[in-house]
Amino acid sequence: MGITLLDGGMGQELIARAGKATALWSVQALLDAPEIVRAVHDDYFAAGADVATTNSYSVLPDRLAAHGISDRLEELARLACQLAVDARDAYGSGMVLGSLGPQGFSYQPDKSPPAAQAAEAYAKLARIHANYVDAHICETMSSVDQARGGLMGAGVTGKPVWLALSVSDEDGSKLRSGEPLADILPLLAEYSPAGVLLNCSIPEAISQGLPILAAQSIPTGAYANGFTKITADFNKIGATVDLLEARKDLTPTAYANFASQWIADGATLIGGCCEVGPAHIAELYRRFKGAA
Repeated sequence: MGITLLDGGMGQELIARAGKATALWSVQALLDAPEIVRAVHDDYFAAGADVATTNSYSVLPDRLAAHGISDRLEELARLACQLAVDARDAYGSGMVLGSLGPQGFSYQPDKSPPAAQAAEAYAKLARIHANYVDAHICETMSSVDQARGGLMGAGVTGKPVWLALSVSDEDGSKLRSGEPLADILPLLAEYSPAGVLLNCSIPEAISQGLPILAAQSIPTGAYANGFTKITADFNKIGATVDLLEARKDLTPTAYANFASQWIADGATLIGGCCEVGPAHIAELYRRFKGAA
């Protein structure tokens, strides 16, 4: 089976181009400069990506409510999807994944609502996304219950659903909740996602956890972040990503070396998360897609 090359991180790339981090994260670009979002999608396709992931990770009811813009949820969700579709269409091929990020806050699954409640919000968004996307992706799910809520909600449209799990940077065999990554396996059997990946953890941790997933009969993959660590004060809606420090050693070549191991372990879905940009995707394409 060939490699499907995902895109890289959107949020950090937007911050790099806009020159500032805000409490609204990547939603700020949808409000202020959607053309930059489109440019990032274009650059990932130009680098060789097969996939555009919509800039809707933070287009969530709780994120928007905290900033008094709940009434713009559908508008922003549609805009994020349309920008990805337009980039794909301009490129001439590829698929669009509709991103559904974690409710509560990234890496803090204890702040997420219970699965049944979370699923209601995800279902509303998935129905909007379904008019544009080829598949849904539940990203940075950091506990079994959080993953269940994502799969339940995204599953209402009948479109394929990918599940991306975030593992502990200290021990990649555990979810960020502290639960063993292996505890997710019954959920995979129950919901049969179209793909299961590890994301938004350091590449070393992903290398630890990926073999646990690769042993299953579901396409597996990985897209790591390039942060040194997730600091303790990055823990609530309103926290800005300038609290996090980017690694200096995760060059495109170094990242591709990690990806080489993931592929050796059985991964077929490879991309990048925060701080992994178009240059990294271009190197993955060169290494693994047979570019001339």
